[in-house]
Amino acid sequence: MLTLILIGFIASASAPLIYRPLKKYFGWIAASFPIFMFISFLSKYNQVANGEIVRESVLWIPSLGINFTFLLDGLSLTFVLIITLIGAVVFLYAGAYMKNYEHTDRFYVYIGLFMTSMIGLVTSDNMITLFMFWELTSISSYLLIGFNHHKEKSRKLALQALLVTGAGGLALMAGFILLSQISGSLEISSLYDLNETIKNSSSYVAIVILVLIGAFTKSAQFPFHFWLPNAMEAPTPVSAYLHSATMVKAGIYLIARLNHALGGTELWQNTIIIIGTLTMLFAAILSFNQMDLKKLLAYSTLSVLGTLTLLLGIGSKLAIKAFFIYLVAHSLYKGTLFLVAGTLDHETGTRDVSKLGGLKKLMPITMITAALASFSMMGIIPLVGFIGKETVYSSILEIEFWGQILIAIAVFANALIVMITILVGFKPFWGKKSETPKHPNEAPIKMLIGPALLGILGLLLGIFPNFFVGKLLEQSSISIITTELGLKIKLWQGFNLVLFLSFITLLIGIFLYILREKFLVVSQNVKLIRILKPSEWYEMIINGMMAFAKYQTKFLQNGYLRNYIIFILITAISIAGYALYDARQGLLMILDFSLTFYEISISLIIVIATFVVITSDSRLKSIIALGVVGFMVGIIFIIHSAPDLALTTFAIETLTVILFVLVLYKLPRFLQFSKPASKFRDFIIASCVGIFMTLMVLYVTSIEFSTELKKYFIEKSVPDGKGRNVVNVILVDFRAIDTLGEITVLGIAALGVYALLKLRLDDKGE
Repeated sequence: MLTLILIGFIASASAPLIYRPLKKYFGWIAASFPIFMFISFLSKYNQVANGEIVRESVLWIPSLGINFTFLLDGLSLTFVLIITLIGAVVFLYAGAYMKNYEHTDRFYVYIGLFMTSMIGLVTSDNMITLFMFWELTSISSYLLIGFNHHKEKSRKLALQALLVTGAGGLALMAGFILLSQISGSLEISSLYDLNETIKNSSSYVAIVILVLIGAFTKSAQFPFHFWLPNAMEAPTPVSAYLHSATMVKAGIYLIARLNHALGGTELWQNTIIIIGTLTMLFAAILSFNQMDLKKLLAYSTLSVLGTLTLLLGIGSKLAIKAFFIYLVAHSLYKGTLFLVAGTLDHETGTRDVSKLGGLKKLMPITMITAALASFSMMGIIPLVGFIGKETVYSSILEIEFWGQILIAIAVFANALIVMITILVGFKPFWGKKSETPKHPNEAPIKMLIGPALLGILGLLLGIFPNFFVGKLLEQSSISIITTELGLKIKLWQGFNLVLFLSFITLLIGIFLYILREKFLVVSQNVKLIRILKPSEWYEMIINGMMAFAKYQTKFLQNGYLRNYIIFILITAISIAGYALYDARQGLLMILDFSLTFYEISISLIIVIATFVVITSDSRLKSIIALGVVGFMVGIIFIIHSAPDLALTTFAIETLTVILFVLVLYKLPRFLQFSKPASKFRDFIIASCVGIFMTLMVLYVTSIEFSTELKKYFIEKSVPDGKGRNVVNVILVDFRAIDTLGEITVLGIAALGVYALLKLRLDDKGE
């Protein structure tokens, strides 16, 4: 699996090299990449269907327990097949849809990176590698949403998606760290038998909150839902792939994957049920007054994501069955309808549903494809969406206490989805022909094959529900609730309450569609208070951060180096001084006046030179006095048998004095003396630093630190570093890369200074 992922990254990076000479055929070439991945994983179907878990592990950082560990079971294989199948459709579709876009080769790099990252995410068994792929999907999604980067709106909304999902990713990382502390391992599979241990841990509440924040932000659950409709600013292939079928289901996947470890408590189950229900209802209501095809589909996607979350919260065998079928059905019909929306936009020049109508004769294949997907989305027999909706209703009716309320909410939310489906899948093709910005024609073959394939698959999976899908359902249930379901998938359940509820859903949806115009007139006068909109919370947080950044920049980074030094020193002595105060019991001050003549003389010279530095009105005199202080420190090193440090000190002090003298020629002739208040402030700060350093030296010399590092460096200095000076060996050998980094930084800084010195501006300042 690691090999396939590496192939994915290499193929994505190679896209521009192939695109330029083979632009005309690149859609077909690009589609071969996800098809290859699809076939590669499909070859593991028999193993997984028979209950075998395919596992692969490659050591990465074994000392920290971080490895490239991949696991393929029913749940991960289902997601991988969805990712690669719809990826193939989208890659081919984009070859025609985006042929006139700038930087289409770059688009394929981004979307290939995303697909490979999603495969890594759903197959990773190591928490750190899963998090790595999790963040890669956020980054690639950011690049894809902001693909039209010449538009300010695209850049802003791409950043919004990145910040929301990125913040959730940080919360998820914290949850993973807490989980690993309990299990003693970073492998997710190690959590299977630790459900009781984790639930009884004092960190359980924090783990649940952090993990669910990560999942809810990624899958756009309330109150983090607002970023998904805004992400429709991306090109249509991106919306069809990332924001309907794949990325937004990453959070759903995570909840399902960790359900065996974290589930079984009221906190876990009830939180998921409440958030899922709110998202399902709230998103469906928000879709009511939308006119944009992609926005309509985005809000319906949110509602379905809420339903999937609700089903995981219910957690019964029937609910897991409904979750699995609904997951597959939604990926097929929603991917199709997004691509149909893109086709309509591509051929007519508009996505405004009120301006579309009567296209059935001009776009017959698109119409049939849209009808197949729409029937599945509405839950019409014999499409797989019908089985999904029936099973969802059945699982909700099993709930004893809240079942009646939840079923009413589910029926109403699904009725709104029916209304959306009629608007998106039927209205553009039927009725009176509307005038559009472009004269519509049937789309190119590349834009027809994929959506038609997905629509037909929705029909075939409905007619033959147990073929292929049934075994994956059983194996997926083991991953989610650690037990097989033993439930067959049936297209027809007979005449019962669930069928009646499905019929009522359709009637209400058709009724809402017929009366939509009248309801819109009323709803236009109803506006939510800004404080109730989560999107407004986001704007307030961002604006607050920007205001704070502006203030702190003005206060701390005001361009005066002396102020920077002051803030650094105050911060350092405040934090370290507090730690020193806590350790005051170990501070021993032993007065020893047995000083030699040399020590007394050097001390007096240092004091006199320091006094000259702070009182002199001559820059040259101050620099010379400062050099004297440095040279006296070097002599102290000689007295205490450290000639190497003395030589280093002499070299640095000499170079510093020379550089300072050279800089004097570039400075203004007159020095503006500090005000008395500034001098007093500097005196206090300098005194505090001096006292602190004195106390630090006394503290360090008063106790014996017994560390393994000290022993290690002393023992290994000669045999490994070939040197008896331990300090030098540490700098040159043990931390050689760090020293090389410091040298590199200084070299780059020197080049920058040299470039600035050579800079000559003309009269225009250019």
